[in-house]
Amino acid sequence: MSLTQMLKGIIDGCLLAIIQNGEVYGYELAEKLEGFGFDSFSEGTIYPLLLRMQKEELVTSTLKKSTAGPKRKYYSLTPKGEIELEKFIVRWNTLQTNVNRVLPSKSDIEGDDMNE
Repeated sequence: MSLTQMLKGIIDGCLLAIIQNGEVYGYELAEKLEGFGFDSFSEGTIYPLLLRMQKEELVTSTLKKSTAGPKRKYYSLTPKGEIELEKFIVRWNTLQTNVNRVLPSKSDIEGDDMNE
């Protein structure tokens, strides 16, 4: 399974979390994701997700003037989006805890190497 496949369901929550911090436009979202280490997501990947989130009423968009060319569409969270983000955080924390219980710790792996 590729990293992109693993991230497919997680990226929505990450986008909601970034948008929660303030209005943001698509290219800026891609840059912020890259800054967090998600380098496999381009604007072309993000815009369909934003469109779906808008249809689901998780985000709204507003066109605003840009200093660098045409107007930009800025996204912000709706109250429904805030609730969905809270649900995502709970699901993520549960998933992370459960996966960490299953996976061996770094010290377990290093300890195995010492015994060889």
